[in-house]
Amino acid sequence: MTSLPDRRRVVVTGMGAVTPCGVGTDALWDAVVAGQSAITRLDAPAFAGSPVRIGGQVRGFDPAPYVQGALARRISPVQQWAIAAADEAMRHAGIELSPFGATPIDPTDGRNASLGADCLALALPWPRERFAIIAATGSGPIDAMQAATRAFDAKGARAVPPTLAVYGAPDGAATLLAARYGAFGASPAVSATCASGAMGLGTALRWIRHGYADAVLVAGMEDCLGPINLAANARLHALAIGYEDHPRAACRPFDRARRGFVMASGACAMLLEAESTARARCADGSADIELAGYAATSDAWHATAPRPDGTGAARAMLACLADAGASVDTIDHINAHGTGTPQGDAAEIAALETVFGARGHAIPIAATKATTGHLLGAAGVAEAIVAARTLATGLVPPTRNLTDPEFPDWDIVANAARAAHVTTALSNSFGFGGHNAALLLRKRTHDTP
Repeated sequence: MTSLPDRRRVVVTGMGAVTPCGVGTDALWDAVVAGQSAITRLDAPAFAGSPVRIGGQVRGFDPAPYVQGALARRISPVQQWAIAAADEAMRHAGIELSPFGATPIDPTDGRNASLGADCLALALPWPRERFAIIAATGSGPIDAMQAATRAFDAKGARAVPPTLAVYGAPDGAATLLAARYGAFGASPAVSATCASGAMGLGTALRWIRHGYADAVLVAGMEDCLGPINLAANARLHALAIGYEDHPRAACRPFDRARRGFVMASGACAMLLEAESTARARCADGSADIELAGYAATSDAWHATAPRPDGTGAARAMLACLADAGASVDTIDHINAHGTGTPQGDAAEIAALETVFGARGHAIPIAATKATTGHLLGAAGVAEAIVAARTLATGLVPPTRNLTDPEFPDWDIVANAARAAHVTTALSNSFGFGGHNAALLLRKRTHDTP
């Protein structure tokens, strides 16, 4: 390995999304900044007996521009969404992709060599062996396993598709994307329930920072919005119940009337790159958001409930600040985990009190799951995208449905987006099993040291 600085800066150069808000990061941002809920009633026959019949569904997605033929039939919708989000992130980063089905060029330069019909990247700005992919997901393509189980029960072993062994695993999307772009770096999955996306980004940050890769594409993905997973979470008393007639009012982070979270599906992608390579090729400001800090901890407490005093989450935030070389005084926005569960929201506020003290009460906070629903393993990437757009635009999104705040002495932005001078943002992700992750994003300029 070539000699590299101990800590290279890492910047965001590409973002993509397929969420209940629509296809593309603009659709995600527009809905979030407007506080326009994407939660709807689940009216499909499969949900007829479900105790919960609301959720954030991906609607109107056409896979044809991204995947066709036999592969489209063999992979799950969530993997199709991940491919679409990844393509958007690559294009956002200025990576030229060939039209679907085109014959790739075959230059003699090894870093741009054709890898066959599945390779859509005509050229990469980094050596292929230094480009890695991470799939971040809590459950992976769980629908494939459920469908195969039903087929096995009904018709026996010969009804189980052999592709289940390849595409039915959490890392399936990462290997698909590695082949698609010709990425020779590592292509694993990171799984930590609802903290998966943030941990995937944190892993990518460390790989680039310490010289194991020059660029890493992180695809957060989840599709647990089925009757089995809804039933399991409902039996845990984790979901908001009783909102079938007004689903957009169901997710109520930090509100006294909150009853639980609202499950959603989708995929979001973020391309991270060493600042040195990004600055050399990005002249349009697309490399001006730095992922500067990351930390993760475990509560070691309970399978589903957080520590009531939020100490595990607080340790993650404090370690994240230290990782970025930042102090509590530098944070001017927090994208909260804020799922709308009674215990989770209270524990997060307790953690923020521990970390920020009285100063934290003046920091504008957004809890955007009230708009998107809880994207589970994809949530950390989705909310990092929202935090990056907040830094870029100076608009703090509102927390929808916050009409009776339980924590009125905290500045949880409600009702309408707020213009603010935001240069450094903290994004929190916590999950079942006691997983805690925190990311710090920072707005940089060309003269930032």
